[in-house]
Amino acid sequence: MKEKYWVLDCERIEPKTRSIINDYLSSLKDQKRAAATIDKYRRIIEQFFIETRKSSLEELASSDVLDWLDKYCKNRSKRTVRLYLTVLSSLFKFCLAKNHIDKILTKRRWFPEIPYSVPRHLNGAEVARLKIAAEKFSIRDRAIIAFMLSSGVRRKEASGLNIENVDLKERVAQVKGKGDKTRIVHFSVECALLLKRYLAKNPRDEGPMFLNRYGDRISDARIYEIVARLKREADLPPYFCPHSLRSTFACLMLSRGAELGFITDELGHVNMDTTRVYARILTEDLISEYKQKMG
Repeated sequence: MKEKYWVLDCERIEPKTRSIINDYLSSLKDQKRAAATIDKYRRIIEQFFIETRKSSLEELASSDVLDWLDKYCKNRSKRTVRLYLTVLSSLFKFCLAKNHIDKILTKRRWFPEIPYSVPRHLNGAEVARLKIAAEKFSIRDRAIIAFMLSSGVRRKEASGLNIENVDLKERVAQVKGKGDKTRIVHFSVECALLLKRYLAKNPRDEGPMFLNRYGDRISDARIYEIVARLKREADLPPYFCPHSLRSTFACLMLSRGAELGFITDELGHVNMDTTRVYARILTEDLISEYKQKMG
């Protein structure tokens, strides 16, 4: 049976529209979109229908969408507004293809321009402070930090890591990324040693690699807390978060001469252009260093 992502506030949306929305959300699952993404889309769509006070698709007009943007999104960031419009446009395109509506209800000109930004990463001195501070952490937490920093995995991928998918000798691991896609990543000698020490204290042959204090798989929320503590202990920049470890990995690989295609595969990017942003970071860092030294 196909899994359903039901709209929670059912009584506020008429049954036919609710059924169409659930068909749309199920189509996202068929496209192998992440469950967290589908749930985010569901919440935005539900919010839209509740706040516009329109219970059905048949009642909707472009003016309703624009009024909603003006009234409920005027104090939100451009990124949030763009996300909301992206979700609604995706829903309306689905509805148009299924003949539920006769035109798209959003306009391209409504999408705000998002200023270009590059991922934030740690410099050499900050990485050194990070490693020194991490030595005070438990062996599990040190292994998690080393794995994320040396492989570039997301925190959810670190949380989902299984012992049977890790080869300590070859220093490779299979992780499950966005859309449940699996990929092979590599990790450092230091990370392999920490993982061996951790498993020596918690001997197992299969199942979750990293456990919480109850013996269950560690959550990605708990990994966030570990990284937040590391930020405090190492006096790292305000922007530092789990994703900063991923960005730092990419920049370190580039600075050491790794091919862009290799880094793309390691990070699990579908498009090399997504990875290419890190090359721009490296170039900007080199220019900044030149100006400091040469004037």
